[in-house]
Amino acid sequence: MKSKHTFTVIFFTRKSRSVPNQLSIYVRITVDGQRAEISLKRNIPSKEWDNSRNRGRGGSQRIRALNAYLDSVYGELLDCHKELLEENRVVSSNAIKCRYLGEDDNSKTLRELIKYHNENMSVVLKEGTMKNYYTTEKYLYRFLTKKRKVNDVRLKQLNYAFVTDFEHFLRNYRDSKKRLLLGNNGVMKHLERFKKMLNLAVKLEWMDKNPFNQFQLKYNKYDRQFLDEAELEQLECAEMGNERLERIRDCFVFSCYTGLSYVDVKELNSNNIVKGIDGNHWISTKREKTDKPVKVPLLPKAREILEKYMQCPEMENKESLLPISSNQKTNAYLKEIADSCDIDKNLTFHVARHTFATTVMLSNGVPIETVSKLLGHSKLSTTQIYARVVESKISEDIGNLLIRFKEKAIKKSAAT
Repeated sequence: MKSKHTFTVIFFTRKSRSVPNQLSIYVRITVDGQRAEISLKRNIPSKEWDNSRNRGRGGSQRIRALNAYLDSVYGELLDCHKELLEENRVVSSNAIKCRYLGEDDNSKTLRELIKYHNENMSVVLKEGTMKNYYTTEKYLYRFLTKKRKVNDVRLKQLNYAFVTDFEHFLRNYRDSKKRLLLGNNGVMKHLERFKKMLNLAVKLEWMDKNPFNQFQLKYNKYDRQFLDEAELEQLECAEMGNERLERIRDCFVFSCYTGLSYVDVKELNSNNIVKGIDGNHWISTKREKTDKPVKVPLLPKAREILEKYMQCPEMENKESLLPISSNQKTNAYLKEIADSCDIDKNLTFHVARHTFATTVMLSNGVPIETVSKLLGHSKLSTTQIYARVVESKISEDIGNLLIRFKEKAIKKSAAT
């Protein structure tokens, strides 16, 4: 029969090295004969310590406060012992000491989790994604200091109320000019990243459960902007009258016919142009965001743009194939281009990716499964966010359906 652990907690004193006639108070934890000691950082005059009771002697307010503190320490150590037993962990004097001092895995803090996450994920996630996590980190620390009035919090203290309080803080956070900084979806993105960090804590067994289990992330749905066929043609044919804008327009149109994101267009080089299984030229690359391989047939319009800049003297000594500016400048120039072409849409480079999915592909009958593959998505649901079937395509499909109905009716009439 397996014997039970022996477990005792006693308080004792040692002579203070720094203060004469004073005793320093310690607590000793003993499990199966093995001891661990903790200094309680409390001193008491020698004459006021009762060795038989291991408590302060007398009824003064100071002694009553000291004894109440010792009683609370005793209770907390009993709780630590109970927690270790319930968790089926090794119960030792040192394990109880570490649990009490918050030095074991179950006493990790939010700051420790964030540090661990960012150090480990920085070699897995892309720089842009990590930048977003760093922003979420800043908001969490501001929440702790401004609302909770603490510098850190233990993971086991996190609960549903903490999550909802953080959400409320984000929704009401204002800049120095008292302007709200985050919309609903911005708030949800920060909460989603926080949830992922807490999922990591659960996997590491630093937490028993994620307080987000009872919390539902609710995003507002927005129609993603794209250029329709007429707007795309208008943009392609427009005279820019400015070399700077013409180059950005060409890069944008190139993305409209390839579906490549800004960073993938920027990194495109001659090694990415290969012969496909059909004998035609294809773009073979990896998405910078996901590191997922993508192969896209080089459509005639995209090929024309590449050939145009292959003959450009300024591009001779550059690895990249297209003369694209920084992302910030590119989007600023695209707003100028939209104004000059009378396109009443907020034109950003990502609009080109939506245009590829919707106007160039889906509206011309390309199946959504193929579009998903060309965009480099791992899930079809992601493609469904980008791509919609426009009204003209619906009208065309219904027209074809009506023709088939008529043909069936004619055959049925002829048979009778």
